[in-house]
Amino acid sequence: MHTDQTFDPATLRYDAAGLIPCIAQEDGTGDVLMMAWMNVDAVERTLQTGRVTYWSRSRAAFWVKGESSGHVQELVDLRVDCDRDCLLVIVRQTGPACHTNRKSCFYTAVRDGQETELMKPERD
Repeated sequence: MHTDQTFDPATLRYDAAGLIPCIAQEDGTGDVLMMAWMNVDAVERTLQTGRVTYWSRSRAAFWVKGESSGHVQELVDLRVDCDRDCLLVIVRQTGPACHTNRKSCFYTAVRDGQETELMKPERD
């Protein structure tokens, strides 16, 4: 069933700090790139600009992905989960998504009780 209704970011379920987790997934490959936080204003900015904007808890400031690194996330689609307490952004990623210069922040697997590095940093 498909229903169209105007989206209001204020209707999402934010935590006590006013934040909602947001998972970034690469368009085309489906690779999970990273997880970060958004507040209502970051959701609105993302939708208005098409550039994914997060809320940096450590800096207490907006963080437009790629603003300083050039590793931009262009919004393709924004999806809301069934409980309205988590977001999924489908993005076109330029360069690595992780601050460690890896394609994904999820580069460590736990296998047989051991941590295994799945990918090395990309070269500039």
